[in-house]
Amino acid sequence: NFSLYGQDTWKVTPKLTLTYGLRWDINPAIHGKVPENEPFAAIGVSDPATLALAPRGTPLYETTYGNVAPRIGIAYQLGGIRNLGAVVRAGFGVFYDLGQGSLGGVSSFFPYSKSNNFVPGVFPFSPQNAVPPTLSSAPPVDTILLADPHLELPRTYQWNAALEQSLGTHQTLSFTYIGAIGRDLLRITNIFNPNPTFQSISLTDNSATSDYHALQVQFQQRLSHGLQTLVSYSWSHSIDIASTDALATNANTPGQIASANLDRGNSDFDIRHSFTAGATYDLPFPRSQKTVAAILGGWSLDTIVFARSASPVNVLGTTFIDAGTLLTPRVNVNPGVALEVHGSQFPGGKILNSAAFTSPPSGTQGNFGRNVLRGFGAWQADVGLQRQFHLTDTVSLRFRGEFFNIFNHPNFANPVNALSNALFGRSTQTLANSLGSGGASGGLSPLYQIGGPRSIQFALKIQF
Repeated sequence: NFSLYGQDTWKVTPKLTLTYGLRWDINPAIHGKVPENEPFAAIGVSDPATLALAPRGTPLYETTYGNVAPRIGIAYQLGGIRNLGAVVRAGFGVFYDLGQGSLGGVSSFFPYSKSNNFVPGVFPFSPQNAVPPTLSSAPPVDTILLADPHLELPRTYQWNAALEQSLGTHQTLSFTYIGAIGRDLLRITNIFNPNPTFQSISLTDNSATSDYHALQVQFQQRLSHGLQTLVSYSWSHSIDIASTDALATNANTPGQIASANLDRGNSDFDIRHSFTAGATYDLPFPRSQKTVAAILGGWSLDTIVFARSASPVNVLGTTFIDAGTLLTPRVNVNPGVALEVHGSQFPGGKILNSAAFTSPPSGTQGNFGRNVLRGFGAWQADVGLQRQFHLTDTVSLRFRGEFFNIFNHPNFANPVNALSNALFGRSTQTLANSLGSGGASGGLSPLYQIGGPRSIQFALKIQF
C-alpha cells in the first residue's frame, strides 16, 4: 500500500490557528510473488448460484485511485479574565482503511491448503487415510476467501467540536462532541454449498456502515498541593451493520444473500455511559516533627474508579443447515411476555426470559433485532499506596501495595445468548473471565483484568 500526505499549520492571528492537510491512499489487492501463487478472484458474486472462479491472475479486487482524504482543524483562543481563558477547537477529516480485512489470510485456504477428514478407527492408519491430500487449483473448492471484485477502501468521516475552559491556573474543564460515520466498511458473509463449485465461501464486500456520536466531558487538575486528578465521562451511541471485519455474519436465507440492513443495530461495543476518575495524592504529614515525618512522610495514594452501563446482548435461535446454507437466525419475540425476569436469586439480579422468545422456522430470520437487549453494567475501584525510602544518596527502596476491586464488587458477564442452550439468559461467569485471561485466550492477566474479584499485591523495588 502507498500513501502521500501533506500538512500545513497557519497561525492566522495570535488567537487563531488553522491546520489543514491532504492524504492520498492507494492499496492494490494482495497478490502472489509469482504467477502460479496468485490467489483466485471471484465473478458473479451478486447471486450465489452464479458464483465462479475468475481466471487465475485476475486481481482479488480492482485498485481504486480516488481515495483522497482532506483534514482540517481550527483552534481559537477566547479572551477573558486571566487564568479563566477558554479555547474552542473543531476538526473534520476523512480516513481510509487498508481494505483487506480477513483477506490477509487468503493463503491459508484453497488452493494453498487442503485436508482429509476421516474416522481414524484403529492405529496405524490405513494406507488410504495416511496419504496426504493432493493440492490442486481445480474445482471443486472446499474453503476459500473471496472479495467483491469492485471492493473499495472503507472510509470514515470524523468530526469534533470542543470547548476547553480554564478554571484557575491548575484546572481545566472541557466539553467535546464527536461524530464518526463509516461507509463502505468491510463485511464478511458465509456462504455454504451455493453451487457445485464451492463448499464454503467467506465473501468480503463493502456492505457495512457505522454511525457514532458522543458527548465527552473531562475535568483535569494538574499537580497542585500534592493532588492531581483526571475525571472523564462519555455519553455515546454506536450503531452499525457489522462491528468487526474479522468475523462473518450468518444472516443468510437459503439460496440467497440476505440484505445487510437486517443486521443494523447497536454495535457490539455500544456503551451508552462510561465514567472514569483517577487521582494521585501525596499524603500530608507534619514536617516539623522528624520522628513523625520519618514514619508518615513520603506516602502517596493512587486511585482509579471505573463505571459503565451495560453492553448489548444479541439473542440467537437454533443453528441449522437448510438448502446447503448455514443459518444462525435471531429469534422471534412472543408478544405480551416480559423480555427479562428480575430477582435477587439470579446472578446480577436478572435473567433473560426464555418464554419471551421462539426460534423462527427454518430458512427465516427472526423478527427480534440485533443487540436489542442489554447485559450488566460494571464498576470497580482500584487503590494503590506507595512510599519511597532513601537508604543512601544513590540507593532507594520503593514499597507499593495495590488493591484491585478493593470493595470486591461482583461484575457479571453478559448472559448466555443462545436460546437452544439450557443456561440461556443467565450469566455464568464474571466479567473478567469473559474478557479472557491473557496469552492466547486474549485479555489481560487475571490480576489486572477489570471485573474480577478483589486481588491484592505488594511489591518492593530497589533503585540504584
